[in-house]
Amino acid sequence: MDVLGISGSPKTNGFTGLLLDKVLDGARASGAHTEKIILNDLNFKACQECGGCDETGVCILDDDMRPIYEKLAEADVVVAASPIYFGNITAQLKAMIDRCHSSWMAKYILKRDLSRNKKRKGIFLCVAGKELEEYFESSKKIIKIFFITQDIEYSSDLFISGLNTMYADDPKREAALKKAFQLGVDITK
Repeated sequence: MDVLGISGSPKTNGFTGLLLDKVLDGARASGAHTEKIILNDLNFKACQECGGCDETGVCILDDDMRPIYEKLAEADVVVAASPIYFGNITAQLKAMIDRCHSSWMAKYILKRDLSRNKKRKGIFLCVAGKELEEYFESSKKIIKIFFITQDIEYSSDLFISGLNTMYADDPKREAALKKAFQLGVDITK
């Protein structure tokens, strides 16, 4: 089983990345092969709405998104992770999702099956500094649409709020990390 983790956080060592690492640790502990992509380390443009994918379902831009398309297609499980910025996912994750417009063209206009004849699962990890649970709803909608377009079943999520007042030894923080590890274990079953 191949599990692909995608970090939309601009912070390499932030809590979003830590949660994602725990999910991937849990998946590896269950025998899965894992890979982590940190979008902020990549160099790619936002979707240009140029029409280049209209007839092929393949994006014509040649940048760091190219390998991500194949990794998304091959993964059995995709774990998308993002902190909340202005009530939604980060620009990094949204730009990657927007670049998957070519997948939308392939699936809905060109009528191609993107599942590669396998049932695939998706997890969404999201964190917020404030105790505002409603922030997670708009983010969840975008991730659900992304997963649907990629023929991925939205299987599970983990939302953690209140990070601004949470310290390193906070029991809520430790509970979240344990839950993330268990999500990784469970997703491989």
